[in-house]
Amino acid sequence: MTVKKDLEKALAAAESAKGTYSTFAASTDDQSAKTMYQQMAQDMDRHVVQINSRLSSTAENKLSNQE
Repeated sequence: MTVKKDLEKALAAAESAKGTYSTFAASTDDQSAKTMYQQMAQDMDRHVVQINSRLSSTAENKLSNQE
């Protein structure tokens, strides 16, 4: 498997986890649990940004190497 495919799988997993945590936060009445799930979703936001950044730099490096 290529680095790009691995990063795409990681991105999909991070986005899925973010959605799951957001759903958990919305469906609980326990304020401490809600806060925890919201923080976990925010953590996954950061992961998504970092993975997207890595995907972009990988694509740019590939283009540079082809020139």
